[in-house]
Amino acid sequence: MSMKYLKWIFLALSMLSVIIMTWYMTHPSHTVIEHTNWMYFYEYEPVYKQNFFFTLRERFKCKDTNPFLVVMVSSQPTDIEARQAIRVTWGSKKSWGDRQILVLFLLGQGAEREDSLDALSIEDESILYGDIIRQDFMDTYNNLTLKTIMAFRWVSEFCSNTKYIMKTDSDVFINPGNLVTFLQNINSSDSFFTGYPLIDNFSYRGFYRKTYISYDEYPFKVYPSYCSGMGYILDGKLALKIYEMMSHIKPIKFEDVYVGICLNMINVNIHILEDTQLFFLHKINFNICKYRHLIAVHGISSSEMIRFWQDLLTDTSLICQ
Repeated sequence: MSMKYLKWIFLALSMLSVIIMTWYMTHPSHTVIEHTNWMYFYEYEPVYKQNFFFTLRERFKCKDTNPFLVVMVSSQPTDIEARQAIRVTWGSKKSWGDRQILVLFLLGQGAEREDSLDALSIEDESILYGDIIRQDFMDTYNNLTLKTIMAFRWVSEFCSNTKYIMKTDSDVFINPGNLVTFLQNINSSDSFFTGYPLIDNFSYRGFYRKTYISYDEYPFKVYPSYCSGMGYILDGKLALKIYEMMSHIKPIKFEDVYVGICLNMINVNIHILEDTQLFFLHKINFNICKYRHLIAVHGISSSEMIRFWQDLLTDTSLICQ
């Protein structure tokens, strides 16, 4: 048998192996559950209560005040540039009109190598700006849900008097003036929850690890209705109810889906906004009129955040229709 023939046989067998492996991974032995039962995640006892230790907590921020809005920004320990960009742009003002706003950053612990280099700078940030909340879990992508639970716990324990809460990310540009105006003009209730809605999203079982979720962790075909973690807003009293429910709900890796499960368990529907130009899941090109009108846009770099903010402040002569 010639070497050329053997080469073609080997190539054919390799291709067959890839096809079989692909079929197996995309058609696993698990059977997806079509009809969702949220009780799958629920335990009557609070067995899922997270007791991570606050290493930085800023507990006196709400002691003598009643904030109108607390904005909690998910950030990684190494995101110093992004935090600083927010501090000098949309997070720079402590109030809009007579409405007090509090901006805080949510962090976990960095890796040992990072801690040895950056822990002091995080401590310095906390001393200089007083805006860091941190617990002793590892700051990883799969622990984003722990970071969100930390945010709800902090509000519950140290700032339960806030009127509204917004959870967002460090690469999101916020227009706080428009956000405050929006919140002042809505017909709010104790069950108010809104943001960029994601409805009937399918759970992903393919190759892309960032969006993959196992059948053991989430056995159902469709996620609950939820709002993207890039920015959702809720009533302060609702945040307390959600945090209480979190002790009973099995966490999953996607924090925004997890919050959606909690909302379903307490029979709260997300508020779908008629105005679709308030939340942008993906970056849009800078336009003064659009950015004046929006509440949040995702995917903005630190340099863009500073530039866009300066343009909004300096170009006030343009009249938008």
